Amino acid sequence: MYDKEKFKGILPALLTPFDKSDKVSKKSVEKLIRYNLAKGVDGFYVGGSTGEGLLLTKEERETLFEYAAEANNGKSTMIAHVGTVCTEHAIEMAKNAEKLGYDAISAVAPYYYAFTPEQRKQYYYDIADATSLPMIVYNFPAANGFNLDKGTAEEMFAHTDKFIGIKHTTSDLFALEQFKTMKAKPIVYNGFDEMLIGGLAMGADGGIGSTYNFMAEKFITIYRSFVNNDVKTACATQYEVNEIIAQLIKYGVFASEKYILECLGIEMGDCRRPFLPLSEEGKKAMREIAKQFQKAE
Repeated sequence: MYDKEKFKGILPALLTPFDKSDKVSKKSVEKLIRYNLAKGVDGFYVGGSTGEGLLLTKEERETLFEYAAEANNGKSTMIAHVGTVCTEHAIEMAKNAEKLGYDAISAVAPYYYAFTPEQRKQYYYDIADATSLPMIVYNFPAANGFNLDKGTAEEMFAHTDKFIGIKHTTSDLFALEQFKTMKAKPIVYNGFDEMLIGGLAMGADGGIGSTYNFMAEKFITIYRSFVNNDVKTACATQYEVNEIIAQLIKYGVFASEKYILECLGIEMGDCRRPFLPLSEEGKKAMREIAKQFQKAE
């Protein structure tokens, strides 16, 4: 029913730029998407963890969906992350994404409350049943304590063929490989940037990543080199990006990414509280990293 091929490849988990009034910046969303399209990315994952989606109001998330869809203008695959703790709000955002022409929706499992396995599955069924869009399950156990296993995934994917993929944000590559053995043959994305090559080796169909926002070309090289059996180049490039990622982790990943993009000519603003602004030491380190990358037009 759904063309899974269009979902393969390298998709930045889009950062959310804010203007000086702390509103989602349409101008910067457009510039960030153009910047990455020019590098050859295969699509965008909008409103997820990197995009500070859970620090935005529902209305702000829908505004972000609108700006991103307009900027992309059908040029690449668009996935809207609609996950939240309230099923009703997730459904409303999913319907909005469908109206805007998104290719798929995605959702992290509901969090904070100790939901039962049945409640979590029903949450996904309710969202999936609300639109005609395919669903990509966002598996991020470190963030919400729910770790999707193959048995649960098999059950969910048997509920409706709208379940087409899994965004696997965990270092458990055995679980990733097991998802690829499922009868439904889901698309599986590697979620941790620093181990893309490991995910690809275990069967991932591509990656959705945070640092792709400013160095997508590196991850495209990893992906294409691996697919073309040039493992040496893929490994060497993974080692290069991991040196950069180690610096981002030291100072704060999202704030560091935003500052690098500021240095490259895209106004990003600060992250939403309770995230804190990047330190002066961090800014100095990120300015050095930014010198390695081409400025935005």
